[in-house]
Amino acid sequence: MKAIFFDLDDTLLWDEKSVKKAFELTCGYAASKYDIDVEGLEQAVRESARELYSSYDTFSFTQMIGINPFEGLWGHFNDPGPQFNKMKEIVPAYRRDTWTQGLKKIGIDDPLLGEKLGERFPEERKKVPFLFDDALTVLGELQGKYKLLMLTNGSPELQNTKLTITPELTPFFDEIIISGEFGKGKPDRAIFDYALKVMDVNARDTLMVGDNLNTDILGANETGITSVWLNRFNREENHIQPDYEIEQLMELFPLLDKLE
Repeated sequence: MKAIFFDLDDTLLWDEKSVKKAFELTCGYAASKYDIDVEGLEQAVRESARELYSSYDTFSFTQMIGINPFEGLWGHFNDPGPQFNKMKEIVPAYRRDTWTQGLKKIGIDDPLLGEKLGERFPEERKKVPFLFDDALTVLGELQGKYKLLMLTNGSPELQNTKLTITPELTPFFDEIIISGEFGKGKPDRAIFDYALKVMDVNARDTLMVGDNLNTDILGANETGITSVWLNRFNREENHIQPDYEIEQLMELFPLLDKLE
């Protein structure tokens, strides 16, 4: 093996935990105004976010690039391109309406609070970046022994914001590829072929490590890259079969020894 490609969100960066914490803080603010169940509001807002997000004509683009509804709640999308321009126009109302509708679902009709919460969530999300405990240790051990590339789906501006608030990560990587810059996201084979070209390696000499079967593992499999599913939380398998499955990043070392 000469190169290892890593996914970012929920592989190295614990995005799910950060989003959860940002919801807790924002809903906690709402609870200071009304006697509400914080968890109930969070679930209502998540539901509203998914409903609204899928209703916009940018939805197919966000699926292709890999931008989820909760990233839409805090991204600004000042990225080049007509679809990103549309998203930039949509997201202020999307944030306001998501929170306003979430409040309505639990019996509170307060558009002003909804707008305030929509503005608060992005600020809370930026304050709570989390890395998995093993991320930096493992990357430190691999650096210099393998070519390291980060291959992440998303808006370039938003993904770079995540990296800016976790500055420890980027020094380990030789290259960082963001789907929104390339124009297609994982699992599209084109972005994997591009990554191989950028790193000047063959598929057979490369590992792809990621948490998502439908993007990281499927794309790697179709490109001939050895796929390693990082299944930290014992998620259910589906029809997509990884070459290897690990529960912690530290398990990469015996796997690499075996492959060598």
